[in-house]
Formats: sequence, C-alpha cells, structure tokens
Amino acid sequence: MHLWDPPFCGEMDMRIARDGTWFHQGAPIRRQSMVKLFASILRLDPDDCYYLVTPVEKVRITVDDCPFVATLLEARGSGREQELQFTTNIEETVVAGEAHQIRVTEDVETAEPHPVVHIRSGLNALINRNVFYRLVDLAETRDESSRTISGVWSGGQFFALGSFET
Repeated sequence: MHLWDPPFCGEMDMRIARDGTWFHQGAPIRRQSMVKLFASILRLDPDDCYYLVTPVEKVRITVDDCPFVATLLEARGSGREQELQFTTNIEETVVAGEAHQIRVTEDVETAEPHPVVHIRSGLNALINRNVFYRLVDLAETRDESSRTISGVWSGGQFFALGSFET
C-alpha cells in the first residue's frame, strides 16, 4: 500500500474518534469487519493527514487523536527479558520494542499523560487508561543525573513512562 500513489479525490465524511470509534456521515460504523477493512487501507502521509488509499483513489479522513486504541496488554517475562504485547481495538497485536515504540508525552495544559504505541507505518494506538495503569504497575525506576525515570522493558528496550527530579 505504501507504494500506491493514486490521485487525491477529496475529503470523505469519515472520522475516527479519540476512543477508536469510526464514524461515517456522523453515524458510528458498527460492523467490525468494515472498520478492519478501512483500517487496512489507512495511511498517514508526510503532510500529517490521514488517508484511505486504494490503487485508484485517495481520500482524506479526520482522526481526532490516534487512529487506533490499545485496549489489552499481555506481559510475558520480567526485567530486560519482558515482552509487552498490545492488542488494539481492531484486534491487531504488536510487541513493544524497536519497531513498536512506546512514547508518553504530556498535555501542556492539563499535564495529563498521552501514551501511545506505534502500530505500523507511522500509525499509533492511544494506550487506554486501564492499559496505561497496568504499564505503571509493571514499571521500574532508574536514576539518571538528577532525575528518576519510571519505565518498562519490552523487546530489549526501556521505555520511559515519566520522570521526576530527585
């Protein structure tokens, strides 16, 4: 799909809400098989816009936050050997590691964490609150300079969830 370069055909009245619900013309798409089909042709282009892309057309859609939501977490192992497998609202699974990075930013106004995991081709899943709390439960701390960093291991990588001054 990343090699397809069809002409831009305009906007489509399709939106992915922050909770992962897909809408078409204001109504939620209830058939999971349709959502999975649309998700399979979803692409984020260098202009930071989301498109549904087929070999013959490309239409822009609206994504409120991330196109997917990580709804389940399975942890195997511990410490540096730990693997964290995320499952999204469209039943895709990834193991966090070099190719599937966990990143936590902070909302500048509310200071609320915004945790995401990379799924594929620049597309991220928002880590839902329950899964994030589970990550926090699995976290360990390490001291770096004058900061203590809290994070988790997966796929041989350490992912910071947050930090504070010591």
